Formats: sequence, structure tokens, C-alpha cells
Amino acid sequence: MNPTELSAEPASFPDVAASFMLDGPAGKLETISDVAEPACARGGVVVLCHPLTIEGGSMHNKVVTMAERALRESGLDTVRFNFRGAGNSQGDYDTGHGESDDLAAVVAWVRRMRPDDALWLAGFSFGSYVTIANAVRLRADALISIAPPVGRWPFEAIALPTCPWLIVQGEADEIVEPQAVFDWVETLEHRPELVRMPETSHFFHRRLMDLRGAIKHAVRGWLPPKRHA
Repeated sequence: MNPTELSAEPASFPDVAASFMLDGPAGKLETISDVAEPACARGGVVVLCHPLTIEGGSMHNKVVTMAERALRESGLDTVRFNFRGAGNSQGDYDTGHGESDDLAAVVAWVRRMRPDDALWLAGFSFGSYVTIANAVRLRADALISIAPPVGRWPFEAIALPTCPWLIVQGEADEIVEPQAVFDWVETLEHRPELVRMPETSHFFHRRLMDLRGAIKHAVRGWLPPKRHA
């Protein structure tokens, strides 16, 4: 599909699930938004980021879509997008630097559409690195990191957030070294909530429903107020 065949940037946050193109720093960014059920809707939006583009990552990754489902069921509206060079997004992979700018562009759009909402960030693998690296400058109100690739990316150079923060890590991850993640968490001054999932691989094979439950349970106390209180 050519990017021009998708809907242009909407004038307001869509009130039903929608696919559209947002203006990004390297061209158009393919984006999907969805909304929580009115009965449970909260005053917040979460932006989710996907795994490494050059290894086939996209916003349709099953871990990303399960995290999106868990957060939407928790009452948050959601935005997923493809980094530059993934799917129908324009531009080329840029080792996390350009992807950080892509995230900033999507967050800026969300804040224009929903200026009074809490802004959460969530990411899986490479997407968790990008969201962690940008949580402070983008003033995230909460952060969810699934299998953060400690040891593969320069986490030591990151200004770390102090907002509520969940890390979910499989203990049988074959791509990210689990012990490296656990050891890194122990060094952090503001300790995130860590959920260790036994017998769980990087892509959460046969454990996706457990991931959904872990996210929903962990964020329950962080949720913003009901949208229609």
C-alpha cells in the first residue's frame, strides 16, 4: 500500500479505531489509534513502540499488540506507529536516533489532540530502549518496558525517568540476557517495578495472556482518573 492511500492526519483524536499517516521528521509515519470502552475510559493516552525494524519489527508485532490490548482494557486510549523504514512509514532505519525523533513527533501530535491527558510510553525490545531513552525529555507520566535490550544498546547514557515504571522480562529470553536486565535494575536509584516471567522467551510464546495480565495488574494503581467521571 502506498502511504498516500492511507488517511491523512486527522484533525482530532479519532473516536474509533483508525489508521492514518502522521508527519514525521523523515516523512510520513504509519499510525494506528484505538480507544478504550467508554465505561472504563481514563484520561490518558499511551504511545507504543515496536522492536527493531531491520529484524522485522513493526507495530503489528504480537507482543506490542497484546500490550496495546492490556492498556486499552485498562482504560487508556492507544497509539501505535511504525518507525521510519517499517511498514508504510517513510525514511530509513537510523540506529535509534531518528526513531527517537519519530517518537517525539507522535507524542507531539497526541499532546496537540489531547492536551489535558496523561501521556504514557510503552515499548518492546528496541522499542523499550527508545521509550526509556526519551521518557524524561518527553515528560512521560508512566513507562512500560518489555524485554529492554540491556547490553545491546547504550543504557548507561540514558537520563532515567522517575515516573511509575514497569519492566517485564522473560527468564528464558534468548535475545536479551535476562540477568543483565536484573542486574541493571538493581543499579537504578529509582527502582522500577520488575516482573520476572519464568520459562518465557523473548517473544512470549504461549505466555502472551500472562503478559496481558501482568501489565493490567501492575498499572492499576497508576491509572489517571475516569474520562467521564
